[in-house]
Amino acid sequence: MYIGIDLGGTNIAIGIVDENGKIVHEESCETRSEREPQELIDDMIALVLKVLDEYHMQLNEITAIGVGIPGLADKDGNVIFCVNLGWRNVPLRKMLEDALHTPVYIDNDATVAALAEYESGSMQNCKSGLMLTLGTGIGGGIILNGEIYSGFNGVGSELGHTVIGENFYNCNCGRNGCLETFASSTAIIKYTKKLIMEMNEPTIIMENVEGNIDNLNAKIIFDCAKKGDKIATLAVNRLIKYLGIGILNIVNFIDPEIIVLGGGIAGAGQYLLDLITKEVIANKYYKDLPIAKIVLAQLGNKAGVIGAAMVAKHGDV
Repeated sequence: MYIGIDLGGTNIAIGIVDENGKIVHEESCETRSEREPQELIDDMIALVLKVLDEYHMQLNEITAIGVGIPGLADKDGNVIFCVNLGWRNVPLRKMLEDALHTPVYIDNDATVAALAEYESGSMQNCKSGLMLTLGTGIGGGIILNGEIYSGFNGVGSELGHTVIGENFYNCNCGRNGCLETFASSTAIIKYTKKLIMEMNEPTIIMENVEGNIDNLNAKIIFDCAKKGDKIATLAVNRLIKYLGIGILNIVNFIDPEIIVLGGGIAGAGQYLLDLITKEVIANKYYKDLPIAKIVLAQLGNKAGVIGAAMVAKHGDV
């Protein structure tokens, strides 16, 4: 058995996971990210012990613990930075191992989600795959020959920060043109607001936000596009165009067998899938060769806990 810890900006989820990637017991608590790292880590430790107690297991029955973080950890398990948590250079692995006396393995949350999909979701029975989590930003996870690929310094799957064009606002990383400024929920919301201000065009979007543009979200935009709203359709088409560019750039590098889309944007379901598949096929470089199948993630918000546990199983940091 393994413990998977999904350390998010809003919640900490912890589960006991078996060899096959099945969660047998799970608990969560609020992150309250404004606190010092030690306080959050104390909560993680307490929740691990609580989960074990509730399931009537002893700590020595756990082979290893995996942690998915919204940031970057080095090969020694030190969190180099976690923007959402305000962490820099936190020795997370050592702190957890000292308290729990169990091996701990750490990786990026998007990477562990990809591993979860590989083990027990959309990537099952595939040798190589790519996962893009399309949420507030864009995270990436790469699986090559059944193993996580993170690169020499652990930043090899920061796919949301590949530059694909010039944009009207800068990324929160400080650069202009990152994929996540074109194809995330943040991106489509910003662009839709821009269109509403500039076009002076009637739109059902305003009815759906009850007259308050601050209520706008990606789901509303996609729903309005499905109904033929001009502004929503323009915004969705732009997202699809640039997501297609991003996917094709990645395909040209690693030629994966399958591409999995997760995160809030993927909630648009088959509508999104049909649009992006058509875009990618129309613009692929090798016209006569097949291209990676594009599918939706299957595990939803369980991917973080499952993937973290699978990182522990594989023993990868």
